[in-house]
Parts: sequence; C-alpha cells; structure tokens
Amino acid sequence: MEGFQGEDLACIRGERLVFEGLDFAIRPSDALLLAGHNGSGKSSLLRLMGGLLRPAAGRLLANGLPISHDPDAHRARLHYVGHTDPLNSVLTVRESVHFFASLHSSTIVNEEAVLDAIGHFGMSGLADIPGRFLSSGQRRRTNLARLLATHAQLWLLDEPTLGLDESAINALVTATTQHRAQGGMVIAATHTGFQLADAVHLDMSAHTAAYVAARK
Repeated sequence: MEGFQGEDLACIRGERLVFEGLDFAIRPSDALLLAGHNGSGKSSLLRLMGGLLRPAAGRLLANGLPISHDPDAHRARLHYVGHTDPLNSVLTVRESVHFFASLHSSTIVNEEAVLDAIGHFGMSGLADIPGRFLSSGQRRRTNLARLLATHAQLWLLDEPTLGLDESAINALVTATTQHRAQGGMVIAATHTGFQLADAVHLDMSAHTAAYVAARK
C-alpha cells in the first residue's frame, strides 16, 4: 500500500501499557486527527510514528515496507513537531529555519523557500531576531515554518495550535491544505482550534488498557 500505516500497535511507557490493538492507514493527501483524553497515548503514538519510540507490539509500514528496515529513509520522509519548540537562543529566526531545513536536504537549501516559509507564518519582520527574544507564540510560528522549508511528505504534529492566535491557526490550516494538495500526509494530535477537511479521526481512548479491559 502506498502511504503510511500501523498494524496492531501497542505502546508501553514506564512499565505502563498505554494502548494496544491500534490500527491506522493513510494515503497521500490524507489527514488523520488523533483524539482522546489526556494520557490516552496521542503523543506516544506520534513518537512511535516518528521512530522516536519502538512499539511494544505491532509494526509501522511506509509504502508497504516496515520502517524498521530503513530507519534513516523513514526519518527523511517525515517532519515531527512536538510540544516544545527547540530553538537555539542565539540563532535568528531565519538561521533556525535554514538549519532545520538543511537537515532534510541533500542539496543547498533554497533561501527563498526559507523566507517564504517564515513569511507564511507572519514572521518576516522578525527574521533576524535571535530566538531568546521571541515569545512562546513566535517560537511556535518559527517551529511550524520549518515544515514549509523542507520537502518531508509526512507531517507529525503534536498540539500544533498550542500558543497560536487565530491568524496563525489559519496559516497552519492553509499550509496543511496546500501540503495535502501536493500529495503530502498529515497526522495531528490536537484538542482545539484545528480542523482539517475530510480528515479521518482516530479515538485513542478506544485502545487504552482500561477500555480494552472493560470490554473483556
């Protein structure tokens, strides 16, 4: 299957079974939104998808092949945005986006693409400001701009609207819409303020250990 999928996944964190028996599948241009209460495993699933954690059971496949067969190739096809915004305090907005874009490119980074990405999230006027002077919302905008400066097909977004105002959320929705129109895939965990057209919803609560035990 072309795309990205998980089969019978289980996750254990700190000797606690977070979820089990979880399946998902998306194809190019699809979006998957993760729902569920706090502790249901949304962030853990995204980290599994990104290769940052190993599943306790099941497997993840990209284009029909287990990602474990070529972890480097899998990392090259995705861009993960977590809860935190790991920006260097000394590097400017432009330098930070350029640096992260270079990690996803085997060629010289397109500086125009970097500036366009910064501009899309309303950060053009702050392009030469060091990270230590940015507010939390500005740091988040800078982190999201990295998505547009790379060519990763799969976006993994953990609470991407955290700290964003309405204009920035609209910019993110526009960016994801354009990404999907070009065959990109988006998987996001979010509580509020982020809706994607024709997205598939996955309720993580239905795969928690407590829910599964109650059904037996």
